[in-house]
Amino acid sequence: MTTSLELQAIHKHYGAVQALSGVDLSVAPGSRTAIVGPSGSGKTTLLRIIAGFEAPDAGRVTLGGRQLANGPEAVPAHERGIGYVPQDGALFPHLTIEGNVGFGLPRNTPRRAERIAELMDMVALDSAMLARRPHELSGGQQQRVALARALAQRPRLMLLDEPFSALDTGLRASTRKAVAQLLGAAGITTILVTHDQAEALSFADQVAVMRAGLLVQAGRPLDLYLRPRDAAVAGFLGDSIVLPAQLAGGWADCALGRVAVNDSGRRGAAQIMLRPEQLQVAEVPAETAVHGPQDGACYGAVTDTDFGGSVCVLSVRLVRGTGPAAAAPAPSAAWDEALLVHSPSMHVPALGAMVRITVAGQAHVFSA
Repeated sequence: MTTSLELQAIHKHYGAVQALSGVDLSVAPGSRTAIVGPSGSGKTTLLRIIAGFEAPDAGRVTLGGRQLANGPEAVPAHERGIGYVPQDGALFPHLTIEGNVGFGLPRNTPRRAERIAELMDMVALDSAMLARRPHELSGGQQQRVALARALAQRPRLMLLDEPFSALDTGLRASTRKAVAQLLGAAGITTILVTHDQAEALSFADQVAVMRAGLLVQAGRPLDLYLRPRDAAVAGFLGDSIVLPAQLAGGWADCALGRVAVNDSGRRGAAQIMLRPEQLQVAEVPAETAVHGPQDGACYGAVTDTDFGGSVCVLSVRLVRGTGPAAAAPAPSAAWDEALLVHSPSMHVPALGAMVRITVAGQAHVFSA
């Protein structure tokens, strides 16, 4: 049975420090929500309040229509039917894997051994591992055992507190995908707290961004990535290029020339955002940028390259050419700071090369 979660006006203080300032969040039944934010933003405090390890000073927590907290009056954690997987798995080193997985199952549970074997199968682990101890398993296997233990009591909600952060990069990605598929197939509503933006975007159906105790934006990962509320959210979810611009009729005049924007109704001064993968570069003769035709083209010089396998990150410093780019709104940091461009590694311009820059798609206009 899938279960929805509702948080309403959650407040929490620790002495003079205000950890949460009126957080509202809805989590749909059977969905996966990732809560992200910088250190001190309140994401872990929020997770602990949902779990029942902490009680809010004010606000309500409701799970599947049942009220779990109304201010300091809260249902104890062990009565909430919520699974919890901490960052390190927290397996009991003195117990076998069987003992760990079956820890939450009473000894007199009918068909207990079969249930433990079923849980091992759910998390794609061989039942032959049941006699081992945690130190005999890899990091990814230990996290799966921790997940199996949390699943043992058929929780209505699963909470994951940075469970993949200690794993190697490749193992982290494969374990994250496997866990997402498992929880999705089981229809279990899930909340993941992570500091890894890429992890949040790939794991979740909904991403909630926190800052200074506030939930500043929540929505589908693609929506937040392409249409962040402000420059801070944009930068937190990935590399971004933020430029001052003059808007009119669905277009922006900026340091990159005339760029299409996703808000045709705005006019006047505004800030626009592009992702580095929206900039495309083509190498041109050096004299083209200086003496080329007045076609509104935008040019830059490659000042640095950072090889990253399939994608190379270029640093490109704009040069003042002709056309709208030369008359961009001033002052613009784009003239002083190198722009980041994500380029396929097979076609990387040489260091110092002059390139023509074009923009793919629309720029996002910040709401404020």
